[in-house]
Amino acid sequence: MVGSGAFRIQNKIKRGEQHRKQKSIKENEKRDLKHKRRRQEDKNPEERARRVAKNVPKTLESKRTWDDADPDAGDGAFGASIDVLNPKRRKVEVEQSQPDEAAVKKQVEGEEQDDDVDSMLGDSDDDNEKDDGEDDGEDDERDARAPSEAPSMATDVGLTPENLSARFPGLFNLAEDYEPKVLITTSINSMLHDEAEMLTELFPNSKYVRRSAHAHAYKYSVREISKYAAARDFTHVVILNQALHKKVPSGLDIVFLPHGPMFHFSISNFVPGKKLPGHGNATSHFPELILNGFRTPLGVVAAHLFKSLFPPRPEIEGRQVITLHNQRDYIFFRRHRYIFRDKRATEKVIQDVDGKPMKGAEEIRAGLQELGPRFTMKLRRVDKGIQRASGQDWEWSAHAEKVRTRFNL
Repeated sequence: MVGSGAFRIQNKIKRGEQHRKQKSIKENEKRDLKHKRRRQEDKNPEERARRVAKNVPKTLESKRTWDDADPDAGDGAFGASIDVLNPKRRKVEVEQSQPDEAAVKKQVEGEEQDDDVDSMLGDSDDDNEKDDGEDDGEDDERDARAPSEAPSMATDVGLTPENLSARFPGLFNLAEDYEPKVLITTSINSMLHDEAEMLTELFPNSKYVRRSAHAHAYKYSVREISKYAAARDFTHVVILNQALHKKVPSGLDIVFLPHGPMFHFSISNFVPGKKLPGHGNATSHFPELILNGFRTPLGVVAAHLFKSLFPPRPEIEGRQVITLHNQRDYIFFRRHRYIFRDKRATEKVIQDVDGKPMKGAEEIRAGLQELGPRFTMKLRRVDKGIQRASGQDWEWSAHAEKVRTRFNL
């Protein structure tokens, strides 16, 4: 072996020089092989396509396992790992709602197929086509426009399964004129006043009430605080918990008023906005909301909870967006301000998942400025109703998973 001779050199300096020489030779051979492969693939693009299709890395996301259960089942499907947003299942439902393609094709060709043909999809009247030639040209151009090729993990909050809607009617059946009103407080004798005030800038229409008091004051429970807030038309109670022996947030409890449920989240890696490099200052505009990666019944319920915390009509002129990205049951919270600008000459072209230039985004770039705060949450428990002192019944609790490739959200 070539490398084994380097270990037999007694002199340390000579041994190091031999090691660096062998390393440089290997790097040069690797670089030459890479350039040779690139030249061959430029001549034959099929080889590049086969190599890319073969060299797909295996991750926990690709190995994710799902439970064999019906998403429309009863209470047993709430805590199961079921893909509610399964594209194959949605595709079958869409195909069943569409008419036969052969019938539409025959109708366009001029054959008399008046029976079992949807008049909204096919129009065999040639006179109307000639009269409305300009409108048809615009419609054809609009239909021929290619859809977005960017991969999306966005959660469809418009999807409301019947079993979840019946189980949590308050979350899934919000009124059209719904406006959230959030009461923010902390755990008993907490010192996180600055962090709680920061949450009032995060959630619109929110108010912070201190819960700390002297040793002989009355300690209000969560149920009493929720009763107080519900009587004053608050829609949520958000409780910021402090870590033991540390002045940092450790958890976030969210109560949906007036009767629950109550969600318990743990918080890690909390960074306030003023400590972020190049951060911006938030404005009072209602932000846009992006929910990514919530796919199971429990994930859909959590997504609707976050949706209910923000006004349904964002103020676009503020250009502020809040992102809640779920990955492997960890929910990453980020807040940014965005701006659209022209592409600079030194910037590369945006590519899609296939490595090709993305259509429609050749000369456009989006600039982001993080506003903060940033933190990571993980759902720990969902209580039935509002938390009691003891003997609490819960809808779902964590720490029951045994397989690393099974996720709850």
